[in-house]
Amino acid sequence: MSYTAYDTLNHKLEHLPLNPGVYQFKDAKGTIIYVGKAKKLRNRVRSYFQESRHHSGKLRMLVVKIRDVETIITDSEAEALILENNLIKKHQPRYNVALKDDKSYPYICLTREERPRVFPTRTVIKNGSKYYGPYDHVGKMKHMLETIRKVFGLCTCACNPRSIDLNRGMPKWYSCFDDYFESCSAELPLDQYQDKLQKVVRLLNGNTASLIRELKEEMQIAAESLAFEEAAGLRDGIEALQKYSEKMKMVTNDEINRDVFAVYADREEAVACGVLFKIREGKLIGRHNKVLKNIEEVPDEELLQAFVEDYYTGDTAGIEPDEVHVSHDFEDADPLLSYLSEQVGRKVRLIEPKIGEKAQLVKMAESNAKLLAADYVLQKKKAEKDFVPHSLKSLQRDLFLPRVPRRIECFDISNLMGTDQVASMVCFVDAQSRKSEYKRFNIKTVQGPDDFASMKEVLTRRYSRVMREKQHIPDLIVVDGGKGQLSSAVEALQEIGFYGQVPIVGLAKRLEEIFLPGRPDPVMIPKTSSALKLLQRVRDEAHRFAITFHREKRSKRTFSSELESVPGIGAKTAQKLIREFGSVKKMRETGLEELKAKAGAKTGVLLYEWFHPQTEK
Repeated sequence: MSYTAYDTLNHKLEHLPLNPGVYQFKDAKGTIIYVGKAKKLRNRVRSYFQESRHHSGKLRMLVVKIRDVETIITDSEAEALILENNLIKKHQPRYNVALKDDKSYPYICLTREERPRVFPTRTVIKNGSKYYGPYDHVGKMKHMLETIRKVFGLCTCACNPRSIDLNRGMPKWYSCFDDYFESCSAELPLDQYQDKLQKVVRLLNGNTASLIRELKEEMQIAAESLAFEEAAGLRDGIEALQKYSEKMKMVTNDEINRDVFAVYADREEAVACGVLFKIREGKLIGRHNKVLKNIEEVPDEELLQAFVEDYYTGDTAGIEPDEVHVSHDFEDADPLLSYLSEQVGRKVRLIEPKIGEKAQLVKMAESNAKLLAADYVLQKKKAEKDFVPHSLKSLQRDLFLPRVPRRIECFDISNLMGTDQVASMVCFVDAQSRKSEYKRFNIKTVQGPDDFASMKEVLTRRYSRVMREKQHIPDLIVVDGGKGQLSSAVEALQEIGFYGQVPIVGLAKRLEEIFLPGRPDPVMIPKTSSALKLLQRVRDEAHRFAITFHREKRSKRTFSSELESVPGIGAKTAQKLIREFGSVKKMRETGLEELKAKAGAKTGVLLYEWFHPQTEK
């Protein structure tokens, strides 16, 4: 017996466990498209397939593509949280919110060694080391490292001072000459070195007030023991620590450690930004932000939850808040709080403040998130504006153009045996169609099938208006046709004084020859060239647009002819009725009163009697 993918999926849905864990949805190709966690896997996974649930459009699209589900059972919700985060980062599922740093942030690394080293880095490696940060500005990180050197006399470069053989000289790459020979504590006994490292960790976590009090006590003991050199060193360290503390912005009047999270979503640009404020002992010691993508129809609270969980389950250390303040409440915060409590060793509270000082902190974070999101969109648009597709560079080279043809306008003529002649103009910007700037033309001055004269009329009208209204000038004009169409187009531009301002070419379809003014022989671009493929796409789009307009016009003329058969309705009235109703079929299906309301009492009666000859008045 064979089973379809749906049979297998339904079988799995019927036998899901009730344990906590992680689920992975896969599509028909076996690609993981979504990863989620659940307190009870059976209940959570089945909820996706319940028709009574009001799912968003994005979620409905996800469910349609699901062909298989895999579950991983964990011992706790906290373990599920960590596993979910790792799987998302590994597989980058399409329907999960994507978190992306808008730059490479600096961290301070504390290595996992007998004598841990402290140094700056922008690369997070999963080797057991702890990473403190990220710092939103490299100057703040350097200030912290300088404080560590002054207060504790630690080397803060990536090398290991104990591995240097002084008899062989100092390596050129070693940057801590002064620290090593004067103040580096690498030669301290292990217990003293580790004691200093514990204090460094407290400093990195923002606990400066208690650290200053402790150093003052040590200085007092050293002075009373007549260890004046040691006391002087402690005094200098306390002064450096106090200067560092004074530079931190005071934002609250208490000493509770808080992490403040907020998110702002720009739905129009389909991008969001999350911001974290780290507040230790009432002072703002750092800010962290991330850009969030794949946000279509994802509520703000889910975006924020993804940002918060990604931060705490990442590779950075220093997780010791007493409270986590958020701009939006979470649907299920238990796994996160359980994980944080395990890491910190005490209960951590999740709060959505509404009023007072705490609410103001959240609003400040939201304002920063909005500003950063706007800046990200601005930088993205600037990058897109500066980006030039390869096909355009190739086209500039092959056609000897003075500048990159970022804006191309292409014209085509369409008619049937000389009747219903129309023309089209399509516009491409950076090799992409810009349909909002397409134009359609009814040929007014040409009688009979004369494509050359029609092309001349259209270009005359188009670029006379461009000059008159000072509209945007294209970088390249393309006409569908060979030498004849190109000559007519050039003549039109010469007559209105526009020739020479924009390069113009003709593209003949038979051999895909490109004609340039003043050159007897065509330019032949290889068929595999991206430049030729772009020109063909532009030309084909102009042809499609012209044909569509021609058929529409011919169809309306046919409708008008039928209506003109109605006694008392002439050509102008027939055209007006077509514009009003859209088609003869709609008129036939419309009731008398509505016909009279839209077409007028007299005309409405005429139409109704014509379409319903057996109906009594």
